[in-house]
Amino acid sequence: MGLSLAIDLAQRGRKVVLLDDADRIGEGSRAICFSKRALEVWDRLGVGERMRAKGVEWKVGKVFLGDGLVYSFDLLPEGGHKMPAFINLQQYYAEKYLVERVLDLPAIDLRWRNKVTAIERGNDHVRLTIETPDGPYTLSAEYLVACDGARSQLRNMVGAEFVGETFEDQFLIADVKMTAAFPTERWFWFDPPFHTGQSALLHRQPDDVWRIDLQLGPDADPKEETRPERVRPRIERMLGHGDFDFEWISLYRFQCRRMQRFLHGRVIFAGDAAHQVSPFGARGANSGLEDAENLAWKLDLVLDGASHALLESYDTERTQAADDNIGHSTRSTDFIAPHSPFERALRNATLRLARHADFAKRMVNAGRLSTPTVYDTPLSTPDTEAWSGRMRPGMALVDAPLADAEGRPRFLTEVFAGKGCRFTLVTMGINGAIETPRNVARIDIGTAGGYRDETGAFAERWGAEAGAAYLLRPDGYLAARMKAPTPSGLEAALRRAQAQ
Repeated sequence: MGLSLAIDLAQRGRKVVLLDDADRIGEGSRAICFSKRALEVWDRLGVGERMRAKGVEWKVGKVFLGDGLVYSFDLLPEGGHKMPAFINLQQYYAEKYLVERVLDLPAIDLRWRNKVTAIERGNDHVRLTIETPDGPYTLSAEYLVACDGARSQLRNMVGAEFVGETFEDQFLIADVKMTAAFPTERWFWFDPPFHTGQSALLHRQPDDVWRIDLQLGPDADPKEETRPERVRPRIERMLGHGDFDFEWISLYRFQCRRMQRFLHGRVIFAGDAAHQVSPFGARGANSGLEDAENLAWKLDLVLDGASHALLESYDTERTQAADDNIGHSTRSTDFIAPHSPFERALRNATLRLARHADFAKRMVNAGRLSTPTVYDTPLSTPDTEAWSGRMRPGMALVDAPLADAEGRPRFLTEVFAGKGCRFTLVTMGINGAIETPRNVARIDIGTAGGYRDETGAFAERWGAEAGAAYLLRPDGYLAARMKAPTPSGLEAALRRAQAQ
């Protein structure tokens, strides 16, 4: 998360000092599921295609009760998107590609084995005391962004609370290397025959590595259960053979917690330092990256003199997102690990019914997969007209296939990124007849010399009609839309989106 934020700020012309108390990227695959939105963000940061090329693409999931299929789902049934619904990629690969991108950017000063041991907060700066193998030193910065994880020492330094729920059930993670013919899908079992009374999850990763999660219950001994000789029989029962090697073994008891505020003067918290969720639904790493994309453009504008209220909107929007993710994560965990025999009986009855009834499928919760939060904040201009399509103010850009003036295929996400990811006006069939606000980029669709919506996907997904205009924020969220835009209306929406 910190790497992505540093890259984003550097691409906006900001100098960044990036401190890491380690001397290498992390070990173990850890987070592996990265969403379409994460790939779109990484694409504009210069690493999206590399992540995708190495990652395993998937969009289909299946839920089983025992050895019988309950239902399957498709996370991206429609075409016309540049990025897939999800990729699976070991976190160490993602970190490696981000570090290499950081090293390409002279504006970022990456310092390994630099540990912050104290901070002093002033009205116009933050002073850090930093320990290194060569001795301590101090550093002053205009802002400090804390991306130091769930055990954040910086959070302790500002005296912030980190409150929420700790779940008692424990889960074993085993990454095993093997050759297998399983399809590239997300498979989740309730009460499988190889792990009676518990749950299991299977995901494919690159390099013939497979992620296996096994629910162990609240009384499992972490030291005992992570011994390879203890884990191997469990995996053999699942796979039906022992032809595999271990890449990584870990045990976790997860928590759903967050800070009350992410903004503490000039110290800003993001990622796991600010919020934690269970791994079901892949909401941890993806929401951390969404923190970064929300913060980068706001911090950039504030450094240029914009109102501090814009930074306050980071706190407002991302605490809303954290509550959204914690809510989904908590409901998933409660369904996967019921608290009582009655809850377990109700859960199992729901699963049996879901085999035959569509309404019951919607009640099954094996982890709602990560999607961008729709912000309900004052930065968005409310609609005053009736619209069709799925896009609405406060929502992240929905991709669509386009053709440029020469007929070459493009995607809306990459056209937006090519504008520098600043405020951008997307118009439909306006032919330059409306004045674009100062310092706002423009994407014309359905005009001579502009982009063409040959498939109709843009019009369908955005509810676009001739003469309509859409104001995108620098993070690709829709700030406002108008069927008959006026210069004064656009200026008002732009000011609102900048918390003016």
